[in-house]
Amino acid sequence: MKTSETNQYRKKPVVIEAMQFMGLAIEGVDYAVAFDDWIAANQGDRKCRYKGQSLIIPTLEGDHEAKPGDWIIRGVQGELYPCKPDIFDATYEAVL
Repeated sequence: MKTSETNQYRKKPVVIEAMQFMGLAIEGVDYAVAFDDWIAANQGDRKCRYKGQSLIIPTLEGDHEAKPGDWIIRGVQGELYPCKPDIFDATYEAVL
């Protein structure tokens, strides 16, 4: 590990993939179908499940609960995890 003259670090710029969880899938609603398809394609061996109005996402650190409005992020190693909207807005911006 390198010694540094500062204790401040900048997060490396990384492009992530994410979708906002808007609640349970409603038959015939295109967004809900697209969200379910995205989750199914990205969850790998750790299967997400609905519990009430929440989405339970199994991670290496245990189960995390996503509520409607939360963002679901696919991390750099393919893992899924939830992120609150205010944290998402402060951390990420759209890639154009």
